[in-house]
Amino acid sequence: MSRRNDFFRNVDWITFSLYISLVAIGWLMIYAVGYDEDHPASLFNLNTNAGKQLLFIGISFGVLLVTAIIDWKFWRTFAYPIFAIGLIQLAAVLILGVTIKGATSWYRFGGFTYQPSEFAKFATAVAIAAFLSQYNTTLKNWRSVATVFGIMLLPMTLILLQPDAGSALVFTSFLIVLYRAGLSSTIYIFGFATSILLVLGLVYDPRIIIVGLILIILLVFATNFKEKFRLIIGLSAWTIISSAFLYFGVVYPILGINLLALILGSYFLYNQRKIQLVGQLLSLFVIGSALSFSSNYAFNNILERHQRDRINVWLRPSMCDPQGALYNVLQSKMTIGSGGLEGKGFLEGTMTKLNYVPEQSTDFIFCTIGEEQGFIGTVGIVGLFFLLLMRVVMIAERQRSDFSKYYAYCVAGILFIHVFINIGMTMGLVPIIGIPLPFISYGGSSILGFSLLIGVLLKLDSNRLVG
Repeated sequence: MSRRNDFFRNVDWITFSLYISLVAIGWLMIYAVGYDEDHPASLFNLNTNAGKQLLFIGISFGVLLVTAIIDWKFWRTFAYPIFAIGLIQLAAVLILGVTIKGATSWYRFGGFTYQPSEFAKFATAVAIAAFLSQYNTTLKNWRSVATVFGIMLLPMTLILLQPDAGSALVFTSFLIVLYRAGLSSTIYIFGFATSILLVLGLVYDPRIIIVGLILIILLVFATNFKEKFRLIIGLSAWTIISSAFLYFGVVYPILGINLLALILGSYFLYNQRKIQLVGQLLSLFVIGSALSFSSNYAFNNILERHQRDRINVWLRPSMCDPQGALYNVLQSKMTIGSGGLEGKGFLEGTMTKLNYVPEQSTDFIFCTIGEEQGFIGTVGIVGLFFLLLMRVVMIAERQRSDFSKYYAYCVAGILFIHVFINIGMTMGLVPIIGIPLPFISYGGSSILGFSLLIGVLLKLDSNRLVG
């Protein structure tokens, strides 16, 4: 009994209040999406999304109570068995699950469904926290790095087999905790550069990307010569000239001249015994060229039509059919914009009621907030999420236990990636990949998963003085 008293005495009430606020706002928005003034339904009608979500919220509060009762050491002690349960669920759903919208990602129990990837996020968080908090773990050791990436990639791979790219992408959020744990920044720089090249390869001719790579490498070369100021000025002018020729479709002559300049620059630096620099930059050139060509080839020859459409909606919307692939994003932007500054008012959203935006209670719930609560409401929601993220980071930094600290950073990463992608896709800033807005979107698995994450975080933090 004393442990429960310790929890309620030491619990971080600010974080708990932010959680309650977001859950309450989420339920109101789900109710607004399904509201019909001609046929109002009972709040407890399980045939409506609002009724089901209310049931899920009640169960989620039960989850919070259970986490308050369980000893905080339980999560560290049984982290790996919990992770194993998460993997078993992900593997079994491929055989026993039901297929919804092309993905075999759910178990069905009567009129309800359960998505194991939501539990897998929590399971992976405790496993990574447990591994990083071991006394012999150091991310300067390649074995430790390989192990922790294996913990990340196992659930990601099983989720991709469903296939559910959106849920799999969330697991990249654990890179945040790995950075805090001391993973080399070189890996992040390499990963960021790789991502940029892959994305550019989807949009531009790889030959143009290669020209750009060469110009960047030549700029680095120029800084290593005595006459570097003049070389940089000349290179800047040549960049402008190259861009003009490429704009008018003159590719091969410009590519040839830049390749020749790359060879000469490499030769001169090699003679100056800057062999390591030459090797690094030429490796960058080879890898970058390969990435851009492979990305472009995969986009045009491997990806399915609907996958190409999603990428085009994100990167080249002018090429998309407004009545086809671009429809969801256009309607989403119109719905958010129609709210103006103060919004149309609760239950007064005309575009919400007429179902202009598909999946409005789940992936596009932010549209309802924009229409009914306006700019002020959307800023308020973003502000609440920002405060919650800052609070979770603060909780992480005040922990005495490494397990608690790393777990808190896992929670922060999961929340951040969900909020950033969900809100971004409603405004066309990121691809539409279908992940929920935490605590706001409709879905039992989602609200239970996020409540479990927050519940365990609050329990660990309430015992920080003995951790």
